[in-house]
Amino acid sequence: MSRRPELILASASPRRLALLNQIGIDPEHLIPGHVDETPERGELPRRLAQRLAHAKAVEVHRKAKQSGLAENALVLAADTVVAVGRRILPKAETMDEAAACMRLLSGRSHRVFTGMCLISSSGQAKHRLVDTRIRFKRLSAKEIEAYLASWEWNGKAGGYAIQGIAGSFVVKMSGSYHAVVGLPLFETVNLLASEGYPVHFNWLNPANLSGV
Repeated sequence: MSRRPELILASASPRRLALLNQIGIDPEHLIPGHVDETPERGELPRRLAQRLAHAKAVEVHRKAKQSGLAENALVLAADTVVAVGRRILPKAETMDEAAACMRLLSGRSHRVFTGMCLISSSGQAKHRLVDTRIRFKRLSAKEIEAYLASWEWNGKAGGYAIQGIAGSFVVKMSGSYHAVVGLPLFETVNLLASEGYPVHFNWLNPANLSGV
């Protein structure tokens, strides 16, 4: 009888871990994937999200093989890119970057691309891309100033986290809320189930569920 596969989450993001826990999945291993996230010349936002998710999964799969973890494990990676048209917004690291993002997003629509990659123990990769459209309210100078003071934007793609203060800026959204947070749950469950991961195991054993 074959062992059930283990799951390696290729991320240090507490948000992605929390989203997995929300659907009763507790990865056996957390191994962050560190890759250069600089867009290539002329690279489109959707391509960048897909490429980075794939690169992170490949890097973590390589680490897992070196440490002997990959024999019966799946590696799940994701990356989120915020864009206005073809323009890719940065993961804001300075107040000036965050301010520029807020001024650009104010009163207009933008897209959030979340790329996913799942690598099986045999090294085969499966990919998904979720495209979510969001429209922000028109932000006043006072609102932008107050938001910048919160520092919630620090390290966030596009300078905001939809699950935080910036959620109050959203006028309309079409797509996956969870993808914008960092991991689309519908696609995650389908990807894992397609590789034999027991996504329902903890559903059948409620005592194992986190936060219940």
